[in-house]
Amino acid sequence: MRRVLAALILALVPSVGLTETRVPGTQQEITLSFAPVVRQAAPAVVNIFVKRVVEQRRTPFANDPFFREFFRGFQDTRPRLQNSLGSGVILTDDGYVVSNYHVVGQADEIRVVLQDRREFDATVVLGDEGSDLAILKLDGASDLPSLDFRDLDNLEVGELVLAIGNPFGVGQTVSAGIVSALSRSGMRVGSGKGFFIQTDAAINPGNSGGALVDMRGQLVGINTAILSRGGGSVGIGFAIPASLVRSFLDQAQSGNDAFARPWAGVIGQALDADMAEALGLDVPTGLLLSELHEDSPFAAAGLRQGDVILSFGAEEVATPQEVYFYMSITPMGEKVEVEYLRDGKTRTAKVVMMLAPEKPSRDPVVLTDKSPFEGLKAVRINPAVIGEYNLPFSANGVLVTDPGRLGNRAGLRAGDIVLQVNGKRINRPDDLRKAMRERTRNWSIEYLRGNRRSVLRFRI
Repeated sequence: MRRVLAALILALVPSVGLTETRVPGTQQEITLSFAPVVRQAAPAVVNIFVKRVVEQRRTPFANDPFFREFFRGFQDTRPRLQNSLGSGVILTDDGYVVSNYHVVGQADEIRVVLQDRREFDATVVLGDEGSDLAILKLDGASDLPSLDFRDLDNLEVGELVLAIGNPFGVGQTVSAGIVSALSRSGMRVGSGKGFFIQTDAAINPGNSGGALVDMRGQLVGINTAILSRGGGSVGIGFAIPASLVRSFLDQAQSGNDAFARPWAGVIGQALDADMAEALGLDVPTGLLLSELHEDSPFAAAGLRQGDVILSFGAEEVATPQEVYFYMSITPMGEKVEVEYLRDGKTRTAKVVMMLAPEKPSRDPVVLTDKSPFEGLKAVRINPAVIGEYNLPFSANGVLVTDPGRLGNRAGLRAGDIVLQVNGKRINRPDDLRKAMRERTRNWSIEYLRGNRRSVLRFRI
């Protein structure tokens, strides 16, 4: 099978350039190989070695499921050095490198090794756990090999691709396959569901962050995840599209240390056949808007609950992940034409790409030693906080961003919404500050976690 793939390649490409698609017709064409593409692309794929210090909790009840939960927060902690490895891709000749967030996120030390054995220290200059992407900057690097980006809009299912990385730490390895599917949006990677290119090129542990390249040697995507029951490659791998990587690089070069993603402020669902028929659509496509925040840019453009988004810009959409992906690769401030269905009629609107509003102000508080809950941090909920913590649009009040030492032991978690403290209603961060300074040993904290309202009662 691999020889057949190799035979196909340069029958399509006399050198590295792509021409018309056809079956190899001569013995010479059949003996052609992937080597020219590998020679061009492989030097820009690097090995990444990561060290991080993690806290290891030690308790005699660690293996008992009941007591492990009972003693959560009270266990003795000891630092432990954790090593891991992965791959990365050089994007610019001055040392910007992309990898997966799960490879380099929270790293204390990062060492990058090039194909020619040069080594560089690196730091994460921009990372996003939800997208599972991170941009590194190599210290003192210049004149490095790099890859050009391939646009997603002209990529087709069936194209030949190569996966280059460092599987299992054995060293740089190349595997061949095809683009199996586009717009896969059901895989969960990082803290949310993403939008991926699927390939049957072999991807294994250690390949994460490596390159998926086309027959021009251009970057198609960053290898990120696989579906596997046993942990090894079974021919179902996923790569983050290069168009999103380009957006990350642009923001990193502009000085951002966090990825600024346009805010949708909508909740939608994909249509099934019955819903499509009820709406008068021939096929189940489009995104039904079930809820809009009052400050949503879609609401400002005239869309409302019950509308069906059919396309975003030039791209047809059918899932929330597709809309969020196309928003993520669109520059902030740009107006995008959105086609939508309302009452059986197709309409268009211009939606402005914008950040989630920081209104009202977060008014962050950090409790000091005047409070027994020293170190607890909280903010006022606004649209930006709602987006960061994936809260319901109706959420309001005060959200815990760090429970502090005692708050953590008491059972508070980041993301909890504090409703009352000792019977006092909490509407603003300053209300929480005042309530937490009360001179008492008996505490009652009412909070909301997800959709569940709970009360913590304890004595200190």
